[in-house]
Amino acid sequence: LLSEVLQCNVYIISRKGKILGFNFAAGFECDTVKDQVVKNMRFPEDYNERLLSVEETRANLSSKGICVFEEQRECGIEGKLSTIVPINGNRERLGTLLLARFNKEFTEEDLVLAEYSATIVGMEILRAKNEEIEEEARKKAIVQLAIGTLSYSELEAVEHIFNELDGTEGLLVASKIADKVGITRSVIVNALRKFESAGVIESRSLGMKGTHIKILNDKLIEELNKLK
Repeated sequence: LLSEVLQCNVYIISRKGKILGFNFAAGFECDTVKDQVVKNMRFPEDYNERLLSVEETRANLSSKGICVFEEQRECGIEGKLSTIVPINGNRERLGTLLLARFNKEFTEEDLVLAEYSATIVGMEILRAKNEEIEEEARKKAIVQLAIGTLSYSELEAVEHIFNELDGTEGLLVASKIADKVGITRSVIVNALRKFESAGVIESRSLGMKGTHIKILNDKLIEELNKLK
């Protein structure tokens, strides 16, 4: 919407240089920019560092004919003007709102709208961060509860099970682990059943081949490692 109102290219860039959102102005044609934005969804690290060094809005900056993505090349489009608006929230830099237009300067009214937009984007980034933190805490709590339901022998069994897995999923032969650890096969089955009912793992019997196990909660290994 901002791109349409101001008739400019708009990029929302994270603190690490990742492009969180973008829109090109109608009629904009630059293969280099489009390839970089669409394929990589990231600005060059050195360019992002320059963006982060801008602590307050800077308007109508000329590219001086230099390509943002390939500094050794000349920009094929004349009259490019950029405006950099820091995105801040909770007393920290969250990212950058970058606007680019050609042969037409950004006015004071444009800048007011851009800064208001940056404030809204900052609030959304903070909200998303808080949701991510809450989700991480929820996943960790579920794993801790699942581990808490295990008996001592079941806990010993799952430690060996997930040591055997290659990454987040793999094939388990319960009888082999039972013999190796010195426990009954039923202990392993019960432990897996408890984890599956908690939504921590997914298991599927493959008959004589064994049981295919897939970890659904990425906090499981982390919490098991804490018990070692």
